[in-house]
Amino acid sequence: MSTIKVIGIDLGKSSFHLVGHDHTGREQLRKHLSRPKLIQFLSQTPKTTIAMESCGGSHWLARKCQSLGHEVKLIPPQYVKPYVKTNKNDYIDADAIAEACTRPSMRFVGVKTETSQVISVIQRVRSSYIKERTACMSRIGAILLEFGMSFPRGHAKMKVLFQWIADNGEPLPVMLMQELIEHHEYYLLLSERIAGQDKKLKQLVEQDVRAQLLKTIPGVGDLTAAQCLADISDVTHFKNGRQMAAWIGLVPHQYSTGGKSTLLGISKRGNKALRTLFIHGARAMLSRPEKALAVFGEWILELRARKPFNVAVVALANKLVRIAWSVLSTKQAFEIRV
Repeated sequence: MSTIKVIGIDLGKSSFHLVGHDHTGREQLRKHLSRPKLIQFLSQTPKTTIAMESCGGSHWLARKCQSLGHEVKLIPPQYVKPYVKTNKNDYIDADAIAEACTRPSMRFVGVKTETSQVISVIQRVRSSYIKERTACMSRIGAILLEFGMSFPRGHAKMKVLFQWIADNGEPLPVMLMQELIEHHEYYLLLSERIAGQDKKLKQLVEQDVRAQLLKTIPGVGDLTAAQCLADISDVTHFKNGRQMAAWIGLVPHQYSTGGKSTLLGISKRGNKALRTLFIHGARAMLSRPEKALAVFGEWILELRARKPFNVAVVALANKLVRIAWSVLSTKQAFEIRV
């Protein structure tokens, strides 16, 4: 075991496949273990490098390995695929993970803390409630349309659903009204749960210094700050703000060949949730030109005059991400320079 340089682990729900490489890259270990046996094996293994794909359960296992003294490296799954040889099975995947880990240019994912994962769970549950509420509203609108009533969109009208039905004057069957009452109660329940999730996120943000620093940036609120806490485990993984913007997917997609550079639309790679929130924040700022001018100066209005609105929004979102990187790196609040 002392000759092993890196152990690649192919993760599963209840079974794990391990392949160990020595310093020359040759296979020295091959095991198939259950979850309890894996923890026992790693606790008895001399300190080494443990490599895994960044997927479900990887951050929990990474923290376990770190507590046992091992160095952990999480690799994005798309970076492992080129190292898979011939056919695919669990041992070949583990071997590819171990080999990919040793590449000097390989990029790794930071290990998340428990708090970061909890915030991610709260965000995902909140998103699921929002999707269910939207579906509930669509069902109510479709039901009314079947009976000749075109219900307006929006939460303002949904909250006064039965008043709107009464004002419309169209008689509805009693059983249909019962269905609408149950659906409307479900809509109100989902709204309460979404508000509850928002309250949880706000409490977490108020207790975190980094989140409070992020909120000093115009266009960054509780949701964006909480998402940053969940997804950016260590800002030092990014050399500069542009790398962080590229990770979020807010830089141009490049398709260059023959010495000719071709830049297309934004790449939309990486973290979709953060990209969405930063774009929404930039849109809110750009919708108020006087505030955008006070914070970012003339360049944002000049850009808005030259480019379409959505292009200017993405450019401002890119700038907000770079500012967020600077705030997290320097641990200093954002200040407007007059």
